[in-house]
Amino acid sequence: MKHNTFQKMRSADVRVAIVRARFNEDITAALLAGALEALGEAGIPQEKVRVVEVPGSFEVPLAADRLFAAKAADAVICLGALIQGDTPHFEYISRAAASGIMQVGLRHGKPCVFGVITCFTREQAEERSGPGEMNRGREAAKVALEMLAAVGSLG
Repeated sequence: MKHNTFQKMRSADVRVAIVRARFNEDITAALLAGALEALGEAGIPQEKVRVVEVPGSFEVPLAADRLFAAKAADAVICLGALIQGDTPHFEYISRAAASGIMQVGLRHGKPCVFGVITCFTREQAEERSGPGEMNRGREAAKVALEMLAAVGSLG
């Protein structure tokens, strides 16, 4: 049985973009901080990281698509925060964002990471965006780097 092994990548050569939805701004700002911290810990130079802000999670896939089309990034980390309300709006936006982000990655053959948290309550969103390892922005950055190595090893 053959297992994939991923070489440690040369982080100085990697260009990462982060698309952050501004809706629920305090939560998404904390997700962004977690992602930037994880990228820094991995040795990605700040000048190799581009942050783009969009109004909400629905707009994230288009910005990610344009970044890849412009060859501005090797991986895109998509960050947003959706908190369920009293209407079906949450369901529509959650599905559209998840599907759109996945389609962008498949279309361009590059990691387009889903870091949009979907929560029932604000408290859940705060837990998932707080400092430390539970921060989903931090987790999304780690996934992006791992997927860059994985996709690169697949040819």
